[in-house]
Amino acid sequence: MATEKEIVVSGIRPTGYLHLGNYFGAIRNYIRMQEEFNCYFFVADWHSLTTHPNPKDLQTNVMRVLAENIASGLDPEKVTLYVQSDIPEIAELYLLMNTLAYMGELEKVPTFKDKVRQQPDNVNAGLLTYPVLMSVDILIQRAVKVPVGKDQGQHLEMARNFAQRFNSRYGELFPEPEAFNYGDNLVRILSLDGKGGKMSKSENEMSTIYLSDEDDKIRQKLKKAQTASGGVPGEPMPESVQNLIEIMKLVSAPDTVQFYIDAYNAGTIRYGDMKTQLGEDMVKFIAPIRERAKSLQQDTTYLRKIMKEGAEKARANAAQTLQQARKLIGLNYY
Repeated sequence: MATEKEIVVSGIRPTGYLHLGNYFGAIRNYIRMQEEFNCYFFVADWHSLTTHPNPKDLQTNVMRVLAENIASGLDPEKVTLYVQSDIPEIAELYLLMNTLAYMGELEKVPTFKDKVRQQPDNVNAGLLTYPVLMSVDILIQRAVKVPVGKDQGQHLEMARNFAQRFNSRYGELFPEPEAFNYGDNLVRILSLDGKGGKMSKSENEMSTIYLSDEDDKIRQKLKKAQTASGGVPGEPMPESVQNLIEIMKLVSAPDTVQFYIDAYNAGTIRYGDMKTQLGEDMVKFIAPIRERAKSLQQDTTYLRKIMKEGAEKARANAAQTLQQARKLIGLNYY
């Protein structure tokens, strides 16, 4: 008898463009996970409403995120790809879980505090209860593994807390999800500005390589990437140079990488040549993804078919979870 695959859940907000950090920090792992787990990957459009996006932009962004994920290697035949708002069961469980969430704990969440500072004129209830909705995204599918970065660790801990509270109050239903990643495959790509922060969808555009960037834009960004004044034999590489080497390891031939490491150590490195080489290697890597994503975005019939089929699969599982939750709570009158 075949062993049932463990359920994995992860989502991405349809804000901004997917970039190199998204690909190597998340999507590449998703591609590997789709061979080993029962994966539910969704576009978190409800989450994006806390910043009040233009409705036209929202529709375009949702389609683009789906297209870029498929173009990057996610196979709709192997994973369940869906849009959050297509699963109304999430909204009902969100309402139920809000009764187990407390103001004090929600107000202490670092991301909520950050949003209050960033957008003091838009501190809406959705921002406050964001961790509840994020938890429900996971619990509604009864996921046991969630691929998260360090910055999302607290949200996952809250999902575990909500699972514990529900199970303790009403009866066992939800597994307590665990953080998961391939330990040998963790990649953290820094911004090209040399300031030490991660590549980001919301930061300086010239410091981030997007999966949608045209060839000349990729070359331009890498030529302007921060480096040091020169190699210093015996001295550790500056973080900005190390970052470019790490990026090079992802898209360049091993002997190319070794050539520039040796050149740095010898004090003979020519950063212009290195960035030109990296630019060409990056173009070869990104161009196929970009062109495939463009083609998919134009095929809205296909994308809507994927969304619809994904929603049907995700709803079937979510409906079972919600039915059991309602029964345990006592909300079953017929």
